[in-house]
Amino acid sequence: MEAESKKQLNKAESAKLEQSSLSLSALGFKLKIGYDGKRAANNLTGLGNYSRFIIESLALNYPENKYFIYTPKIKEQLKALSIFSIANVFLKFPVAAEFMWRALGIKEQLIIDEIDIFHGLSHEIPLNLRKTNIKSVVTIHDLIFLKKPSYYKFIDRKIYELKSKYACKNADRIIAISERTKKDIIELYHIPEEKIDIVYQGCEEAFKAKVISSKIEEVRNKYQLPNQFILNVGTIEERKNVNLVIEALALTSTSYPLVIVGKPTPYLEKVKQSISKHQLQHRVIFLHSVTFDDLPAIYQAASLFVYPSFYEGFGIPIIEAINSGLPVIAASGSCLEEAGGPNSIYISPNDAKELAVAIDRTLGDGNLRQEMISNSLKYVKKFNNDFVATEVMKCYQKALSEKI
Repeated sequence: MEAESKKQLNKAESAKLEQSSLSLSALGFKLKIGYDGKRAANNLTGLGNYSRFIIESLALNYPENKYFIYTPKIKEQLKALSIFSIANVFLKFPVAAEFMWRALGIKEQLIIDEIDIFHGLSHEIPLNLRKTNIKSVVTIHDLIFLKKPSYYKFIDRKIYELKSKYACKNADRIIAISERTKKDIIELYHIPEEKIDIVYQGCEEAFKAKVISSKIEEVRNKYQLPNQFILNVGTIEERKNVNLVIEALALTSTSYPLVIVGKPTPYLEKVKQSISKHQLQHRVIFLHSVTFDDLPAIYQAASLFVYPSFYEGFGIPIIEAINSGLPVIAASGSCLEEAGGPNSIYISPNDAKELAVAIDRTLGDGNLRQEMISNSLKYVKKFNNDFVATEVMKCYQKALSEKI
């Protein structure tokens, strides 16, 4: 009789949950969380790093849950990364044709796997996901393609806008990676402010660990790096504005060379023209094919990090640089102050002279440099993986507790 009463009580509770559209997970049960993992499994930098950071941070901080990474394929060199060996992280590949899989085919797999909540880690979610009663969260990194359209091809702009606008309108919650991005979402897509959570990006643990001297020396020899140098990391494209560093280098009193790490684009020719114009060929080194394993050592071998980007959603290289023990000079005007904090130096992205003065000041004053480093290291603790994991989980809980 007691067993029958419990059975009836359980049925009543289940009906109540179904009526309110709440998953059992929202009441403290184990969650099954699905991710658009195309970039986590295939991109070595940028959105790939962000995706892996989020999933791994959650998997380690909330081991009671299961985390499903949905991807059409995985890049061979990424298979050895620690995230893919965590016991509660599962790689899931298409069971149907890959065409439009991220937008359509993935839904069937989410239903089969009984996913509680889906997180689109880069601007998009599957079409009509709401009809499955699976809750959703989308991360919006930036709307630069709308704020600075001249940097993008017309067709790319339209595709990005179509996907991100749909995701913002239809996801249960939105994660913006900065205050700047949140303001852009509200302004450009007319999304209610209360639907958006700001969760700053962190960086891979590899940048926080002290690289042993033998590894730094090995990397220095491998890439023919000088003993002291200024560093810039990021795709060599117009928006990143690395040409300003070249123009500033011609005005500095320092003899430090510049090392630029990043994928080339046609903009590289403009940069090379400036280098020739100022006869700086002997002071600029391009590294287009740096492995992820070597990047922390390159950061830690540098003396100063310079990042004069015109516009960013956040600016992960700044966080990587600070965690690597570097003072940072960045551009004002977007959100880089949010990433670098009050103890980095900010200059106009259009003023080479101002940047040159900032470079000379930072490299010429050891006390200032050390103060910038130590205070900035305190500031970036807010981007540590346990803190970020907590904020993302709060966002999931909000999505799960809201009625459809």
